[in-house]
Amino acid sequence: MSYFSCFSKEQKKKLFFIPPTERSLDNDKKTLSYSLGATLYMPGSSIQAVNKLIENKIPGLVSTVLCLEDAVDDRYVAHVEKNLNSQLKTLLIMEKKGSFLPFIFIRVRSLEQFVRLTEDYEAILPILSGFVFPKFDHSNGHLYFEQLEKINRKAGKTLYGMPILETPGVIHLEKRYETLIEIKSILDKYKELVLNLRIGVTDLSGLYGLRRSCELTIYDIAVIRDFIGALVNIFGRPKEGYVISGPVWEYFSSGQRILKSQLRQGYNQFDREYRSIREKLLCRYIDGLIREVMLDKANGLIGKTIIHPSHLLPVQALHAVTHEEYCDAKDILSNNNGGVSKSVYNNKMNEAKPHTYWAEKVLTLAKIYGVLNDKHDYTSIIYEGDKLQSIG
Repeated sequence: MSYFSCFSKEQKKKLFFIPPTERSLDNDKKTLSYSLGATLYMPGSSIQAVNKLIENKIPGLVSTVLCLEDAVDDRYVAHVEKNLNSQLKTLLIMEKKGSFLPFIFIRVRSLEQFVRLTEDYEAILPILSGFVFPKFDHSNGHLYFEQLEKINRKAGKTLYGMPILETPGVIHLEKRYETLIEIKSILDKYKELVLNLRIGVTDLSGLYGLRRSCELTIYDIAVIRDFIGALVNIFGRPKEGYVISGPVWEYFSSGQRILKSQLRQGYNQFDREYRSIREKLLCRYIDGLIREVMLDKANGLIGKTIIHPSHLLPVQALHAVTHEEYCDAKDILSNNNGGVSKSVYNNKMNEAKPHTYWAEKVLTLAKIYGVLNDKHDYTSIIYEGDKLQSIG
C-alpha cells in the first residue's frame, strides 16, 4: 500500500524528486497516523460500497471508514451489522490470497454496539486497522479505550481508536476548555492507541443551525474556526504527539456558482490542457475543497475526511511535499546549533529553532506522500491523475 501507486514509473519520474515510500505504512503508529490522507467514509449499510472494496474499484484509496452510526437507519441496525460482517469476511479471504486492502476502520454508533461488534466480528479483526468513536467525551472515553485494550489482547494485534469530538461540551465556550482538558486526560492514558483526533463539524455546526456553503470553507464559520484553534492549541503542541485530522468536505455535485473560483486562471506548464482540468474541478466544487485543505495544513491538521471518491486525488495531492518545502526542511534541520539562513529558493529566511517541529513534520510527510520535482505542485498530480481516471 503506497500513495499514487496507480501512476506509471514514467509519471512518477516526471512528478517526483523523491517518490512516495513503497514500504508498509503501518509499521509504526506515527507513520500510520500521518498516512491516512483522504479517508473515505462509506455507509456500512451499502452493499455496493463494500463491493467497491472487494472489486478494487476505487483507485488510490488508502484509508476508509465504514459507518454504522449516522449512515444507518435505526430500524435496520441488526441487519446491517450481520451483512457487513459477511462482506468483511470476503475481504479477509482476499487478503489471505494476497490482495492489498486499504486501512479499514469501523465507525460504531455507541459503546454498547462496540462491545457487541467486537465479539461478533472477532474473525475479521485481522483486516481492520481500528474503530472510530463518535461523540467522544469524558462520559464514555475511558470505556471505549478499556474495551479496545481487551480486544487487542484477545486479537494479538494493535487496533487503534479515533475519537470524534462533536458534543456540545467541546464547542460551548463556557465548557470548552474544561471538556477538552478532561478528554485529553483520558487520551493521554491511552496515547499509544489514539491514532487521530477527528472533528465532527457537521454535528457541531448543527448545534448553531449553521452549514457552510460550497463557496466557503469551514474556517469561514467563526464558531468552528475558534473551536479548531482551541483544539490545536491543546492537542497540537509538539510534545503531545497527537495528529488532528481535517473535517469533512461534504460537497460533490454541480450547480450555479455565486462567488468567483478559488483556483487561479492558468498554469503555464499545462496551458490549454490545464484549463480543461480546472473546469472539471470547478464543476465539482473541488476548488473549495482545495482551499479548505490548504487551510487545514496551515493550521496543523493532517489528512481529511471525505465522502466522495472524486475528493481522493486532490486531498492526496495536497499532502505531497513541494521541492521548496523539502529544501527548507532539510536546511532547518541541518542547522543543529540554531541560527538563521537564507532559503535555497532565495525567498525567505529559515530560522532553525522555531521551525524545527514544522520541518520534522514535512520530512515525515515527504516519506509517505513523496517530494515533488521543482516547478511542480498539487495541480501536476491532478493533471497526471486525470489521464488515468475522470474526476467525479
